[in-house]
Amino acid sequence: MSDPTGEEGWLALADESKRNATDLEKCVEVVECYKRAITLEPCSIKIWLAYCEWFWSLYEKCQNSKTGWPEEEYELGKEIFNLETALDIWQHGAHATKYRLNDSNEIWNRWISIELQSLSGSRDEEKINHIRELFNDRLQTPHSTWDDTSQMFSTFLTNFSESTWEASMIKVTKISKEAKDTYRQREQFELKLKKAVESGSNEAVKSQMLDYLSWEQNQAFKKNKKGALSKTINLCIALFERALTSTQLAVDPTVWEDYIVFLLSFKSDCSDVDLPSIISICYRGTSHCPWSGALWARYILCAEMEPLPFARIEQIKHTATNNRELDRDGMNDVILFYIAWCGYLKRRTMIEGATDEDHDLAEMGLPTALEDVTQWGIRCIGKSWKGDPYFRIETILIQNLTERHALEEARELWQGLVATHADSYDFWYQYYQWEMIVRDSKGSPTIATAVLAQAIRHKTLDWPEKMMEVYVKHCNNHENANVVLQATNMVHRIAKGVAKRREREAAVYQTELVKSGAEKQCTISPTDQELNVESQKRKRETETETEEEIEGTSKKIKTLDQTTVQEQNLKRDRENTTVIVTNLPPEVTQTKVKNYFKDYAHINSLLLKTEVDKISSIALIELRTREDVQSALLKDRKYFGDRQISVMPATGLTLYVTNFPPTADDDYFQNLFKDCGEILSIRWPSVKYRTSRRFVYISFRTSQAAEAAVKLNGLSLGNIYRLYIAYSNPNIKKDREGATAEGREIHVTNLDTSLTEEDINETFSKYGTVQRVNILKKLSGKSKGAAFIVFETKEQASAALELDKTKLKSSVLSVEISKERNYKPTAVIVNKNFQTPSVDNDLIISPRKDHDTKNTNFAESKASFGSEIAKRTITLLNIPDTINDARIRLLCSSFGEITRLVLRPDHQGAIIEFSDSISASNAILGLENYEILPGRRLRTGILKDLFMGKDADKRLISQIKKPAIKLMQPATKIQRPIPPATNGKKKKLILAKSSPSIPIDSISSESNDVDQRKGKKQMSNADFKALVSKGK
Repeated sequence: MSDPTGEEGWLALADESKRNATDLEKCVEVVECYKRAITLEPCSIKIWLAYCEWFWSLYEKCQNSKTGWPEEEYELGKEIFNLETALDIWQHGAHATKYRLNDSNEIWNRWISIELQSLSGSRDEEKINHIRELFNDRLQTPHSTWDDTSQMFSTFLTNFSESTWEASMIKVTKISKEAKDTYRQREQFELKLKKAVESGSNEAVKSQMLDYLSWEQNQAFKKNKKGALSKTINLCIALFERALTSTQLAVDPTVWEDYIVFLLSFKSDCSDVDLPSIISICYRGTSHCPWSGALWARYILCAEMEPLPFARIEQIKHTATNNRELDRDGMNDVILFYIAWCGYLKRRTMIEGATDEDHDLAEMGLPTALEDVTQWGIRCIGKSWKGDPYFRIETILIQNLTERHALEEARELWQGLVATHADSYDFWYQYYQWEMIVRDSKGSPTIATAVLAQAIRHKTLDWPEKMMEVYVKHCNNHENANVVLQATNMVHRIAKGVAKRREREAAVYQTELVKSGAEKQCTISPTDQELNVESQKRKRETETETEEEIEGTSKKIKTLDQTTVQEQNLKRDRENTTVIVTNLPPEVTQTKVKNYFKDYAHINSLLLKTEVDKISSIALIELRTREDVQSALLKDRKYFGDRQISVMPATGLTLYVTNFPPTADDDYFQNLFKDCGEILSIRWPSVKYRTSRRFVYISFRTSQAAEAAVKLNGLSLGNIYRLYIAYSNPNIKKDREGATAEGREIHVTNLDTSLTEEDINETFSKYGTVQRVNILKKLSGKSKGAAFIVFETKEQASAALELDKTKLKSSVLSVEISKERNYKPTAVIVNKNFQTPSVDNDLIISPRKDHDTKNTNFAESKASFGSEIAKRTITLLNIPDTINDARIRLLCSSFGEITRLVLRPDHQGAIIEFSDSISASNAILGLENYEILPGRRLRTGILKDLFMGKDADKRLISQIKKPAIKLMQPATKIQRPIPPATNGKKKKLILAKSSPSIPIDSISSESNDVDQRKGKKQMSNADFKALVSKGK
């Protein structure tokens, strides 16, 4: 009968043996059973306690003559189960479990009670001193019941050495300080572990124990640097034994490997510490986890390191191969074990003094091992088994053959691997490297060249580009011109096929990516689509004033490579390349966090936030690639200083939110989602190149909070907007909606300015149903001669193009399909209810008979009106490019009625025209140094400051500093009127009436405006303050 595995198995076997222990021989068998048990489970508190109690019960039986055994057996039993041996077993049990912080008191308290019982009625000073030393040693050992032990010691002193009580207690308190501090550091882990055990959850116990183990190992390595080793290492060993004895981690191979690595790390440095035998740990590990090839491989290596004799190591090998569970998790564990065995056979031939027997063992054993693995794979998986994908055993055999100069046999083995590994670049490169090593250095490496040529001709090679590069480089270095030319031609031809293959693979990958993303993306209801269309209609109505401004700018942006931009956006997959790190120190800085992860991942961005309780911090880290995420996860449960941090993927935490009020800010969303959970970050898009963007990415603390927020999708906001929320997925791009995107809108220019919307509707309705007509108008309300017309279908809009180049009233129309413009760097809001006198050709001037007087009044009125606009216009600077025009309008409207607002996020500023100068002055005073975002304060200035700031577009700056000659404003034409003959008085020079090149009704951001107003004195802050004082 084989021995059981684990604490519970041994206890069950011992209990069964004790039931039949009716004579001395059976009782001795039970003792032997316990001895074997503590050999394999040396720190099990349950086994030690059961063993000690059993032996003590036998001692008491023999002392009381109640055994029921024959006289001869009774006398022999008294010799075997004597007091000295019994106390010795108690002492060994207490020593073996002394560093088990939570329950070592169970066996120690029982032992000390026996020692005290033997002292009762006796005043043997030697025995009293012995027990005093036991208490002193125990109180210097960290354990959970230190206070109880101290009380027991106090009672002992009162009963047996009262005169020394005070001095002894002072002394023991002093020498025990380190033990108490040691336990205090671990008390939180012990409490958590106790709570997990009480919950009855094995997973909770394993999780807490792994945390505890990780922390304890870290402490041991820290102590190693300071030189204080023994107690810390013993505590860690005891914790490993406790985990591998009393929890489900006993069947976790990784924990056994951690234990072995820990012991090997200190084996040479800690001669003063009684470390467990590594061979015994390997034996125990393979007994608990016989399916782990990694543990069997370590067993072989550690046995070789001891070193154990070949017969003993061969026995380990046979034990492993005869084990039926080695292939439980697949062939990888079998291969790992055989790699260790083959490596051992090969290394025996490399040591100094290797015998012929060692070489014969390797010569026979390596091919046999390879054949055994092949047969095992076929038996386990079937005929589809293709061998080790990394051909590790074959590599060992090839190296052995090479050392024996059996090159042809090794080459045959390489060629035999081609059938199963031809797709691997690594295989071909290692094959090529081997050929280069064994080649004749005097001749040309023709065989190595042939290997590379054979590799690149394989159509399913996983990295053909690199292999072709190696091939060409090899030929250039080692072959003649003819071979180099042949290689170049071959690579040129094959490269074309590789390029097509990559295109096909990319197309398939993109299709699968979009398909998988589409399954996760929330579907949009028809109601939401209608709302989005209506939202775009409203947008069109409020932004018609900017169409002409966009038209001129859009020509400059056509050179941008939109495809490249889109690809870059797809590559930056924030939602799948972000991790969340918790339990960081509250005072941690971004630099420290970046340095902590720099060897594991490349950080794109980092958001650091202190928790509400001020005890810790949390970080949201965006990494460069998904591979970086996997690398960063290695830091999970590791220590950042003295804190164990948690690193988790942030997938499923970020939501895409749109169709909300344009004035919404961070506080709005915090209030909106306050019942869902904690929000970690709110990421606004930049409106620098498109001011109409209105969406936001919100990252929540937990997936449950994000899930709760998604349930608010479709929520009505003020009966105007219906909120749209979905999980963020950068691989899915929603098609644009609305009349322009659907091709149902036409753009008509050169309209007669007298035409009304009804006239245009009547003209174009014969081509289809006209849903909307929008005439672009000036501030004065007069038509600009352009309009946007929306039809019901795309076909109707296309039919209306027949009116292009046709005459309507006095003008020849220009009709085209409206085009979407992705570049919109300005946003304009106009108060249509505010009536502004025009300074264009429709300026109302009192009639005069004198033509000269009329022109003079026109110029004076124009200058006066421009000065009036300047007084009630302010410029805001340092506006973040994530703030839209609606939020700026809301901010400024508290100072007075706004006539016109022009947002220029490309220059990080805005131009605001108020209805009166007093409102403008109040706005300057109120908005100067206003903190619009944390750490971002507004400034006020003049128009010139907006376009000359540090963040201004360099292209526009260069245009201001060095304007092109063709774009300069031509000099104003001067007319000299003919004086009447009857009057000798001189006449004033007057300006000829001509249309200005830039209407004053549009506050332009171009450099021409700056030049035109150079001659006008701008009002300073002091002037505005004086004006406000007068107004009051």
